Amino acid sequence: MNFTNGKELLELCSLHNKKIHEIMLEKEMKYTGVSEDLIIIKLQESLKIMKDSITVGIKQEVKSLSGLIGGEAKKIYERNIREKSVCGPLMSKAISRSMAVLEVNSAMGKIVAAPTAGSSGIIPGVFITVSEEFGFSDDELVKALLTASAIGFIITRNATVAGAEGGCQAETGSAAAMAAGAIVELMGGTPEKALDAASFTIKNTLGLVCDPIAGLVEAPCQMRNAIGSANALISAEMALAGVKSIIPFDEVVDTMYRVGKCMPMELRETAMGGLAATPTGKRIMKEILEKELS
Repeated sequence: MNFTNGKELLELCSLHNKKIHEIMLEKEMKYTGVSEDLIIIKLQESLKIMKDSITVGIKQEVKSLSGLIGGEAKKIYERNIREKSVCGPLMSKAISRSMAVLEVNSAMGKIVAAPTAGSSGIIPGVFITVSEEFGFSDDELVKALLTASAIGFIITRNATVAGAEGGCQAETGSAAAMAAGAIVELMGGTPEKALDAASFTIKNTLGLVCDPIAGLVEAPCQMRNAIGSANALISAEMALAGVKSIIPFDEVVDTMYRVGKCMPMELRETAMGGLAATPTGKRIMKEILEKELS
């Protein structure tokens, strides 16, 4: 059950009449030698960590070590309870939960890098919110994690998920692609529709730079996880409605990689360009360094 790209994955799904999560599970068992039961247990553990990180971030005003972020997730979540949300309750919950995970990460709490720490809020925020809305079980979410893993594997093998190599498009774009494809399959969509959704999310983030203020995975990373969650939900909605990606998934992934390679190093996680290089960004970096040295 080996595959190296989206085309091969879809061929396997068609040939064996299986979902993406089933193909990915068989691949994982074959190439790691780990039993199905142990793989499921590990995924259940990851799902629990995702849920716990959301709970901590929402219920507490978690402050990052630098003080740059903290408490934003709780503000958005509570506003959704008090008032009618501009985005609607589902979207509002997803973005607040995604931001919560980033706050926990920035405070050195436990998160699941899915696929990276800088994009770790998107899959939990989307999965838990959709599960709550539609009543999916943890067993179904574990299958969704396998679907997300298959998409992440293809991106990692053929491109990159590292901001230092491909910019934020490679981090939050990939996480959103993983989330969108998994949600489509969770909602009963075909493997083809799942990859269409994944394609949409990457298209929507092409060229997004990685410019962390003071070199910390805090800002604007937290906001981009919120946008990534919205991107995933919108892309899943389009794919489930039957909207097709004009450019195939594999070509979209390759394009993302090539765009990343075109970015100057200042825009790839060095904190030397973008928002990090603004007067305010430079001032914040100076203040943080002085605080650490004092």
